[in-house]
Amino acid sequence: MAVTAFGLRVHSGWAALVAVAGSRHAIEVIERRIITVIDPAAAGARQPYHYVEHRDVRAAEEHLAKCAAVADRLAAEGLRGAVAGLTRRGHRVAGAALLLASGRPLPSLDRILASHALIHTAEGEFFRDVFRRACEHLRIPLAAIRERDLVPAEGLRRPPDPPWAQDQKLAAFAACRILAPDV
Repeated sequence: MAVTAFGLRVHSGWAALVAVAGSRHAIEVIERRIITVIDPAAAGARQPYHYVEHRDVRAAEEHLAKCAAVADRLAAEGLRGAVAGLTRRGHRVAGAALLLASGRPLPSLDRILASHALIHTAEGEFFRDVFRRACEHLRIPLAAIRERDLVPAEGLRRPPDPPWAQDQKLAAFAACRILAPDV
């Protein structure tokens, strides 16, 4: 089986997943997909902290827990589907790389809700945590990589067809770090 790695670049409600395989000097993108982790019909699912900004902490916690339960299930289903598809094609997923923002620690929920800037930070962490838990649940080893620490992977072959936007490029570079850690 060919060794494969995932890269994940997460946004509010979804993530770009890119799978790569190969060796240090010849890495190929073998899978690209979007994994949606929200119910688009659910109120406040895409921006759960914004939705609860003016609610009391208990109501906010309840909404966030409901959103997390749905997102956890959808992330696990999405990753499970990606792994299954790759396994059928003769690939073994060795690990995943999750792109991080600055990594600023978050304060308590009441302090988050009092600061619009912290609400944005909390939402980013909320959705990254969803994919952390999904990888843990599926026993996929996960490396966290700060986006600003990424460098382009020299041996990466660009796929001939779209999508190949910033999300896919950065997720692919992160996945390459799993296949060839010294890249």
